[in-house]
Parts: sequence; structure tokens; C-alpha cells
Amino acid sequence: MTTPVNPAELNAVDAEARIARLVDNGAYELLIPRTDCGMVAATGLVKGNKVVLFASDPTIKGGALGIEGSQVIVQAYRAAMGAQSPIIGIWHSGGARLSDGVASLNAFGEVFQAMVTASGRIPQLSLVLGPTAGGGAYGPALTDVVVLAPEGRIFVTGPDVVKSVTGDIVDMALLGGPEAHSKNSGVAHVIAPSEDVAFSEIQDLVSLFANQGLMSATVEDVPLGHLVPESQKRIYEVHPLVDAILDKDGEKLELLDMWAENMTTVIGRLGGRTVGVIANNPQVIGGVLDSAAGEKAARFVRTCDAFGIPLVVIADVTGFLPGIGQEWEGAVRRGAKLLHAFAEAVVPRVTVITRKAYGGAFVAMNSKSLGATRVFAWPQAEVSVMGAVAAVRVLHRRLLADLPADQREDMELELAAEHERVSGGVARAIEIGAVDEMIEPDKTRSAIAKVLSETEYRRGSHGNIPL
Repeated sequence: MTTPVNPAELNAVDAEARIARLVDNGAYELLIPRTDCGMVAATGLVKGNKVVLFASDPTIKGGALGIEGSQVIVQAYRAAMGAQSPIIGIWHSGGARLSDGVASLNAFGEVFQAMVTASGRIPQLSLVLGPTAGGGAYGPALTDVVVLAPEGRIFVTGPDVVKSVTGDIVDMALLGGPEAHSKNSGVAHVIAPSEDVAFSEIQDLVSLFANQGLMSATVEDVPLGHLVPESQKRIYEVHPLVDAILDKDGEKLELLDMWAENMTTVIGRLGGRTVGVIANNPQVIGGVLDSAAGEKAARFVRTCDAFGIPLVVIADVTGFLPGIGQEWEGAVRRGAKLLHAFAEAVVPRVTVITRKAYGGAFVAMNSKSLGATRVFAWPQAEVSVMGAVAAVRVLHRRLLADLPADQREDMELELAAEHERVSGGVARAIEIGAVDEMIEPDKTRSAIAKVLSETEYRRGSHGNIPL
């Protein structure tokens, strides 16, 4: 390794200063002698894990990339693939160099090809620290996780081009800043509140992907039942439940926390091992599945499967969100992505039904029929085609319509109770093998850990297309 660099001695946006800031003790080794090509590549350690890094040099032509700069990235990918180590891109680039003409576009294509070749084979992480446009925007978008710092901007075309083509007046922050990508686009997986946090989150991600650890078969159980209301109608925030299932002191990071908030996706540790957690969040539109949630969860499942990260699924879902807007947004197509992702996955994956699992959403949330390793249900859980009251309103609509209004509610409840008894619920699901076992909430952590510790390690043999 080279002598550690003091970032304070360099321009704050200097590529080497940013690399030094990310690696352990500021020590790194250049892969290629530095030139004025606008890109620097190096190797180093992050939390003790060997990584390959490349960083835009915004002090030279705004970090725009031509032939030489693009080849630096390609060589960085070759080194990372050879070492089977994570690769980190630090982006602050104006896109293709105009002075290189069409050759710069061709060179960018070679970069994209290298990224796609590495997809699903080595972890690819992106840290966006400044404006990143054109080809520079598609670079991060092709990687597994994108962390966006407060001054980071990601857009295909900048404000001036937008104004000239559409007449819209917009600044870079509104067009491609944290606000745009946190709630609207789903492009950035992590929106960091500060640059320091952005660097720290990349370091945690390296540890979670590169040092997954071994699952302990014995983990400490903690009370969980109080975190989920007994009433099926009450909404609640699922994050405390997810946090309680994961190790208290392990690295943990939620991805896309402000996009499709009815679906929660967290990468963290359980029993010392890296796991991915997918959970319906009843606090947001009742936790139902919609088109965005299906796509969000599908991408997360494929990411975890590609890198051999076991999955824990917390199911509390009444179904898919109905409506014209949903159908026109491709709810069927995007929901099918989630079905495909789970059915394709080979990593160990455990589902816990905490309260309710209705209809097609029951299937989509890692059902046994889609290959779940184990499906548990809490005692109060309901498994059904739909809620009992909703079901009897369909099955007995003529009977109910003929009743006086003051008698209708009581009859609905009576019929619903009978429907629950006949349909079987969790008992019937256990009988047919759709649910493996009923467990007490406070035994959930140990039940999950036992399954994951006893299941053979596998990883998917597919790329991680950016769904």
C-alpha cells in the first residue's frame, strides 16, 4: 500500500482524497498511474475487506470521461473480477467528454459492458457525491446499491438541456437531487443526510456483502408480540419489529426507505450473519402490495439471491392495491417480478406471518409454493383468500342485501365466524403444507436462526438487472 494520504492536504473533491477517506487508515495503492483522464483507480481495505475503487476527478473537465478514463474503470473491473472483491465507484462526472466525440460514447459502452458482466458476481457499490449526468448517471444505475450524498445529483440531461427541449425551468437539485430520488424515482437506494454518513454507509455495505459471517444456531430471543397489534384493523409501524429481529449491534441499512414505503427492505445481521429482511409496512396504505412495492421487493430479492444472502420475510398483507392507476402502472407486470424473483431464488428464505396473509399477496410474500425454506405463523395469524367479512359479502351478497340494514352487520359477523371455521385458516394451511409451523412471537429470532443455520449455503447464478 502507498503511504496513507491526508485528505486535508488535497482538494476536498480530489479523487484520491475521496478514496483515502473511504479506505482503512487512508491507505491505498493506485492500480494505474494517475493521469489527466478524469478517473483514478486503486485498491485498498474497507473494514478489513479488500476492495477495488475508482473515483471521478471533477477537477479535470468536470469529471467527464473519454476513452482513457473509461478504460481506467474497465481495468478496475477486471481487477475486481480477478480478485472476486467488491468494487466501489465514487461518482462526480459530467458524462462523456465532448472533445472525444463519438469515441467517448463507445468507451462508455465498454464500461457498461464490464458492469453487466460483473453483475451478480461481485458486489458493485456506488457513492454519488456530486452532479453525475448522461453516461455517468447510468454507471451508478447499473450497480447493486447507490448511495447519494446531499450534494449528489443524478440525471440523464441537465437543467439547460431540459429547458431547451421542454421549456421547463428546473435546477439540478430538483431534477436529480436527494428529494427527487428518495420519493419519486427509486434510483438511489440510500439517501445520506451528510457526506460523512454517506461514506460510513458505503463502508457498512462493504462489510455486509464481503464479510457475511456464519449464522449462529443459538440467538437470544426477545419479546416481539407487543410490537404487532392484536386487532387486524389497527395500523402500525413495522420498523421496530424488523429492528428487534435483527442483531442489535450489527451493521444494518434500509434500502429505498422513502420509496414504496409500504414495503420495507433492510440488509443487516441476524446471529452474526448478513441477512436481507423484507416486510410489509401496515403504517403505509395498510401494507398492501402495489406496483412499486412489488418492483422494489423483487430487486431486493434478486440482489440477496445473487450474493448468497439469506432472506427473512415478515408478512402482514391484505392483498394487492386495487384501482385504475395501479392497473395502468403495470401492477400485474411488476407484481409478477416479485413472484419470479422468489420462485427463482435459491438462498435460504424464511417467512413469518405475523397477523394476516390474504389472497395473491400471501403467495407473493415468499410462500411455500414459491420455494420458501420454512413458513412460520404467529398464533393470531390469519391465512385466507380474503378477510372473512369481505368474503361473506361476496359469497352471501344476495342474503345480506335482503336483510334490513339494522340486521346486516350482525349477520355479516355471524357468517364471517362460520366462514373462518369452515375455510380453516392457519390450521388448514398447516394441514396442506402451506405453513410449516405455528410459533410464539417471542421465539421468532431463534426459530429463524435455527432454520438458516441448518440450510445449505447457495447463491443464485444470475445477474442483478436493475428492476
